[in-house]
Amino acid sequence: MTGTTGTTGTTGTTPRPVIVVGSGPTGLLLAGDLATAGVPVTLVEKRPHHLSNLSRAFVLHARTLEQLDARGLADELEQAGRPLDRLRLFGRLTVALDTLPSRFNHLLVLPQYEVEKALRRRAVEAGVEFRYETEVTGLSQDADGVTVQVRTAAATADTATTVTAGEAPGEELRAAYVVGTDGMRSVVRDAIGLPFPGRSVIRSVVLADVRLAEEPETLLTVNAVGDAFAFLAPFGDGYYRLIGWNRARDVPDSEPLDLDEVKEVTRLALGRDFGMYDARWMSRFHSDERQAPAYRVGRVFLAGDAAHVHTPAGGQGMNTGLQDAANLSWKLAQVVNGHAPADLLDTYQAERHPVGRSVLRSSGGIVRLAMAERPWTLALRAALTGFLGVAAPVRRRAVGQLTGIGYRYPAPRGAHRLTGTRVPDVALAEGARLYEELRGGRFVLITPEAHGDRGADARRKDRLAVAHWASDRRTALLVRPDGYAAWASDTAEPGAVEAALATHVG
Repeated sequence: MTGTTGTTGTTGTTPRPVIVVGSGPTGLLLAGDLATAGVPVTLVEKRPHHLSNLSRAFVLHARTLEQLDARGLADELEQAGRPLDRLRLFGRLTVALDTLPSRFNHLLVLPQYEVEKALRRRAVEAGVEFRYETEVTGLSQDADGVTVQVRTAAATADTATTVTAGEAPGEELRAAYVVGTDGMRSVVRDAIGLPFPGRSVIRSVVLADVRLAEEPETLLTVNAVGDAFAFLAPFGDGYYRLIGWNRARDVPDSEPLDLDEVKEVTRLALGRDFGMYDARWMSRFHSDERQAPAYRVGRVFLAGDAAHVHTPAGGQGMNTGLQDAANLSWKLAQVVNGHAPADLLDTYQAERHPVGRSVLRSSGGIVRLAMAERPWTLALRAALTGFLGVAAPVRRRAVGQLTGIGYRYPAPRGAHRLTGTRVPDVALAEGARLYEELRGGRFVLITPEAHGDRGADARRKDRLAVAHWASDRRTALLVRPDGYAAWASDTAEPGAVEAALATHVG
């Protein structure tokens, strides 16, 4: 059954090329990409089908919006969210985003559940098989595939029998590859024996969804003082999410939380509590910095929070996971569809693990600056923010990492200087945009007009678009489905172009 909850409580389920475990944003984007590329995929999720209005993430950065643009989703999300082109940190540092070399020269304030809604709709339309209320209890792999043990909480609505609570029928699912996108407490990661080294950075962070009697002056409100920090963002439905921390209240996550404490931490960090009232949800959590040493073990992969977790500073969590998915999905599709050798999958670790490590460092650095209390650390924070304010190259690099547009992937020795770089949304001679041409998970070959459509033979037309520069540029450029340069040449010789297509497109 495609696009719905599948049947449960049986064995011998038809093997699927890929099983994705976890239906958060990372899993939804990955599964949708695979199904769009013609790869049958099952998405297993232990939660019920209904959408939650609780969001951990609130920000989409430029690189993520570019990836969503390549899937035809960015424009509708832009309509649902609110753009912000400047961000103020530590009371004195203004981060300007309107100069970003991107169509999305801003960050978008949008609750995570709105992103999930769009990605879920796309996955259903592409034919993803959803298995809700199905919990992974273990897995094993061999040379030919992966066997996943699952337990179903209850029979699905479209089955003739009803399974009472406690019966939990067992089942085995079989796939060529499995991707764990099942969060920090990943069952998939544990099943393949990977550790999750790191530590808790900060305890007793408070979360609350509240109404405000006074509207904040800025779309995102964030500040830190010696004893507290707070972040305030709108849902768009009249409620705001408050994330705060008070050094004087370092208590276990299980400690009760009330609205008076939420107001207190807000006043400490932001100077006032904006007349908070009507808290519909409150909780505590602790923030960890952890990263799996490998994102792949045999036929099993990790992505998103299953592979890396870090502090919420900088709003990079959901963004990094979505970009993991964009990197892995086209590679799995190429291998499963027989267009590339299996060793292409090794590049996922080589390209994404260093990015995850960098995000841990940058988000950790921000939160440590926010937590500064001693005179020398406060002086260091003042010096660093002052330096970033005047040192344009350093600031551009920091903003590039924060927004994701500054990362590039390793290139083979002797490769063209563009290989591995992010390709911006360039205008094409045909009047289209590059990221429109990438839709459907295709490669895009951009050549000078004079070279015509050489190399775009019938064997590749389902996964390759050929376009021409809108300018007189002479470079031939092959862009991967995730928007990075796979190959480039300044001469655009037909033989070299065909060799590149054979190597990368298949």
